[in-house]
Amino acid sequence: MTAAIAPIIIAIASFVLRLFNLGSPKGFIFDELYYVDGAQDFLNFGVEVTGANPEFIAHPPLGKWLIAAGIAIFGDNEFGWRFATAVFGTLLILLIARLVHVLFYSPVLTALAAGLMAVDGLLLVHSRTALLDLFLTFFTLLGIYLWSRNRHWWAGFAFGLALGCKWSAIYFIAIIVLITLYRILVTHDIRETPRKIALVVTRYGLIPLTVYTLTWLGWFFSDRGWDRQSSSNPIIALVNYHKEILSFHVGLTEKHPYQSHPLGWLVMLRPTSFFYDAPSGCGNAECAREVLAIGTPFLWWIGTIAIFFVVYRWIKSLRNRTTDNAANFVVIGLVAGYLPWFALPDRTMFTFYAIIIQPFLVVAIVYCAKLMLESRLNPLLSQSIVIGVFILIFICFLYFLPLFTGQLITYEQWQNRMWFSSWI
Repeated sequence: MTAAIAPIIIAIASFVLRLFNLGSPKGFIFDELYYVDGAQDFLNFGVEVTGANPEFIAHPPLGKWLIAAGIAIFGDNEFGWRFATAVFGTLLILLIARLVHVLFYSPVLTALAAGLMAVDGLLLVHSRTALLDLFLTFFTLLGIYLWSRNRHWWAGFAFGLALGCKWSAIYFIAIIVLITLYRILVTHDIRETPRKIALVVTRYGLIPLTVYTLTWLGWFFSDRGWDRQSSSNPIIALVNYHKEILSFHVGLTEKHPYQSHPLGWLVMLRPTSFFYDAPSGCGNAECAREVLAIGTPFLWWIGTIAIFFVVYRWIKSLRNRTTDNAANFVVIGLVAGYLPWFALPDRTMFTFYAIIIQPFLVVAIVYCAKLMLESRLNPLLSQSIVIGVFILIFICFLYFLPLFTGQLITYEQWQNRMWFSSWI
C-alpha cells in the first residue's frame, strides 16, 4: 500500500463517520448559535444583522462564509450547518498525511499519522460542529506546509485565509516571519538582504493582509455592517470596527462553567461540554446524551509525553547545530498555537481551542514512533510496540465514540466514561 492510498482510505472512512447522523443533535449546540446565525445573515444580507440593525461580531467572516456554503447546498438545517466542518476535518487528515510524508518519507509513518488524526475525538467533534476553529487549523497548517515547501506566495495566501477565520493565526504568521528573516540574515549575501526582506514583507505581510481584507467584501458592499457609517472612508471604518473587536477579545473575562486554563489542555483536564441531555429511550430508567469536546484521552496523554521528548530533541539539535525539521515543526506549533494563551491569564478560554495544537501533537507521536522503529530493539518488538500503542488509542476512541457523536446511552455508561470529576 503506497503512501497515498492508506491516507485516502482512512480519510474516506473518516468522512463517512463525520456525515453519519450529522444532523443530530437537533438545534444549535454550544457556540453554533452565533456562527450559524452569522452564516444565515451572510446569505441573506452579506453582513450580520439583528433585525434591521447592524450586529457586532467578534470574529472575521471567512469561517461563517464556509458554513454558509454548506447551508446554500444542503439547506438551512443541522446537516447544512455542519457540512463544511465535516469536509475540512477530513481534508485535515489528508493534509497532515502529506506533511508527514514530506517530513519522514515513510509510507508507514504517513499512514500512522492519518490514522491518529482519524481516531482523535477532539477533531471528530469539531468536524461535526459548526464552529470556526477547524477552519483556522486547516488553513494555518496549509500555510506552514506551503512555507516548508518554499511556496511562499501561496503560503501567504493560506495564512490570509487562516486570519480570515480567526485572529489567532497572527501568531503563526509572526513565527514564520521571524524564522524566515533569521535565515535570510544568517545565510544570504548582505547585498541581497534588503530584497529578500522586502519579499518576506510582501509574502507574509501584504498578501495575508490583502486576503484578509477581501474576506470582508460583504461588509464593504453593504451599508448595514457594524461601524460601516463611522467614516466616509470604508478602510477607516473597518479599522474603527477592528478596534472594537480587539477591545472585546482583550476584555473577555466573563466566567463560564467549562472554561479552562491552557495548562490543562494537553491532558484534557477540563473538556468542554457542547451538548447534554437526559432523554428516554435507552432501555434504562436513566439515560444520557452528550457531545463532549475532548481529545481521545490516550492519544493526548501519549502525545503530551511525545511533545516533551520532541522539545528535548529540538534543544539537543540546537546545541549540536544540526537541523531537525520534524522537531522544528512541532516547536512552531507549540510556540504559535499554545504559548500565546498563557499571556492572557484572565481571558475566558476553553479546552476545545486546543484543536490548533492537535496536528503538532500527532506529528510528535509519529516522530517518537520513527525513533522506536529505527532503534536497536528487535524489529519485531519495536513494531509491536508501535502497533500496540495505536491499537490502545483506537480502542479508547471507540469507547468514547458515544460522547464524540452524541449517541444515546444509559446514564451508567455515561458515568463510566467520566474518568475524572473535572470532566463533568
